[in-house]
Amino acid sequence: MTFVTADAALIAALIDDLYAAFLTGDRQRFDGHLHADVTTWETHLPGPLRSRAELDAYRDQRDAAGQRPRLAVLTAQDKRIDVWGEVGLARYVLVARSGDEDPPSASRVTDVLRRVDGRWQIVHHHAELLRDPVGTR
Repeated sequence: MTFVTADAALIAALIDDLYAAFLTGDRQRFDGHLHADVTTWETHLPGPLRSRAELDAYRDQRDAAGQRPRLAVLTAQDKRIDVWGEVGLARYVLVARSGDEDPPSASRVTDVLRRVDGRWQIVHHHAELLRDPVGTR
């Protein structure tokens, strides 16, 4: 996919790196893309998490219970990114597979980003599980 602006291309690369970091279990790299005050709303999460500290507490509890998701594939598809000055908006379909041969699951995602000290950071992440994914690869 070709992006209209350099900032949109940077945001697309950030999103790709975010999920690459998740796949390798690199939480520090993953978190480097999140603002400290990020809000996280996902279908499977226990209510909205209103900061990275709340997200950390959730992940620490989940991981201690041995419930961290293990995925073979996690990729953002069909990205649409717009940038207005210091604010960016990314919409995409996130496709996940537990194993290469497993059926995919898909979520519709919206990320709001701000440029902070010259770096793009996600300030709001909203993901909704699609019950009947269409066109996932």
